[in-house]
Amino acid sequence: MEELQSKPLNFLEEIVQDDLAAGKYPDGVFTRFPPEPNGYLHIGHAKSICLNFGLAQRFGGRTNLRFDDTNPMTEETEYVESIKHDVSWLGFQWANELYASNYFEQIYQFATALIKKSLAYVDDSSAEEIAALKGTPTTPGTNSPFRDRSVGENLALFQAMRGGEYPDGAKVLRAKIDMAHPNMHMRDPLMYRIRHVPHHRTGSQWCIYPMYDFAHGQSDSMEGITHSICTLEFDVHRPLYDWFINKLEIFPTHQYEFARLNLSHTVMSKRKLLQMVNEKLVSGWDDPRMPTISGLRRRGYTAASIRNFCDRIGVAKRDNLIDISLLEFCIREDLNKSADRVMAVMDPIKLIISNYPDGQVEDLMIENNPEDPETGKRIVPFTKELYIERDDFMVDPPKKFFRLGPGLQVRLKGAYIVTCDQFELNPDGSVKEIHATYIPESKSGQDTSGIHVKGTIHWVSISHAVQVEVRLFDRLLIVEDAGELGDDFTKFINPESLEVLTQVYVEPSLKEAKIEEAVQFIRKGYFCLDKDSTPDHLVFNRTVSLKDTWAKEQKK
Repeated sequence: MEELQSKPLNFLEEIVQDDLAAGKYPDGVFTRFPPEPNGYLHIGHAKSICLNFGLAQRFGGRTNLRFDDTNPMTEETEYVESIKHDVSWLGFQWANELYASNYFEQIYQFATALIKKSLAYVDDSSAEEIAALKGTPTTPGTNSPFRDRSVGENLALFQAMRGGEYPDGAKVLRAKIDMAHPNMHMRDPLMYRIRHVPHHRTGSQWCIYPMYDFAHGQSDSMEGITHSICTLEFDVHRPLYDWFINKLEIFPTHQYEFARLNLSHTVMSKRKLLQMVNEKLVSGWDDPRMPTISGLRRRGYTAASIRNFCDRIGVAKRDNLIDISLLEFCIREDLNKSADRVMAVMDPIKLIISNYPDGQVEDLMIENNPEDPETGKRIVPFTKELYIERDDFMVDPPKKFFRLGPGLQVRLKGAYIVTCDQFELNPDGSVKEIHATYIPESKSGQDTSGIHVKGTIHWVSISHAVQVEVRLFDRLLIVEDAGELGDDFTKFINPESLEVLTQVYVEPSLKEAKIEEAVQFIRKGYFCLDKDSTPDHLVFNRTVSLKDTWAKEQKK
């Protein structure tokens, strides 16, 4: 809380501070996070979660988690549970778990009250007819032929709609505002439609459902929400939000808008994410390439890194595109402090230490994390035959190559200095194995050899190494701004967004790895154990590389 209080205010926080100073809300700040349970949350929702909960947190208020479950055709309990898990995982606790469906009866009564005030009417027009009569942004609309029905007729028809007497699409309830209004959302907007579809919470109790624009503001008002925070595209909806509240004479909650998060090289549309899942372009909502919170979590992103990212990008009033490199920077910064360092060889080549005793196993003590000495040390077995990275050896190395090559010396991490004596080639000319000698006096931490080398490489003991699968993830899209692609975005999915390595060898300590727990593969990147793992087949996901290699590639 102290950390929150010391930060400069964003424009929404300034509004809240001014409201509280003016005594506008004596009971304190009350916000809400209102997701639709029709998909998994993504990083854009994370920004909204951090904003709504953070706003209340900063000013000692409360936040409701309210599901906008007004469209039974797209909603599932699975999505509800995943949303609750994501919000909780991000580190926030809601004051109340609520649903728009909690208020269906009251919202129905609100609609009835507007009919009685001659401010709403039942329309028999088809969706196509309603659209045709609506006009354009530059030409006024035309009144529906059903607009002047009597209050009594409208009440009877609306009750019959609720009673299930009409099929889907036969009738709708509309607000009676102004068909010539310059704001298209004010041209007699729909309030209710007929949907003979069971609801995930209310079953078949209802066959008419309120539109989002009608349910949203009234739900906010009934809960006493003081600051209703929405993304920028809802600013044109605000006059309608205010109109309903004003005409119903209920608690005057107020809507404020901020710029939504647009992230480079990925898709932020729930519809397009669902398309990728349905077309099996990804393995599911939690595919580690997806920008979903569950996908990021599976990839190894921490809640702290996502909160930090949302804090860094700030709260703006204009849309902008955030480079995904900033998100990657945040996870690198977090994992650098917390992740244990381990050794994993991704592209193995055999190194034989000819003067090391046959059959000898030496247990070396190697630090877990140089950034945090309290994490202690672990035992890593050292033997005569090791695997090292293929690119840590060159047959004809250039002058400033500080790894292994004929006659060159290098330190094996946590072990000894070795000198390359010879190597053997495969028939195709590739290196088969390397032979080296070690200097017994050069043991790490006890070095009395007086020899100084510039390079240190990682390794694993062949007889102790565990073979694992590694999944290397990269940008989902090959283009920066998905907003420019339209519905053809699938053609721009990065063909190299997933590379699977099956011949990776890791040190034996990783047999104890836990799902989603981060480790740094020394010199390679940050990784975590995937849920697809079994005791006999470990699978590691690369969370992020140690450096931003994408930026370098783009500059070439």
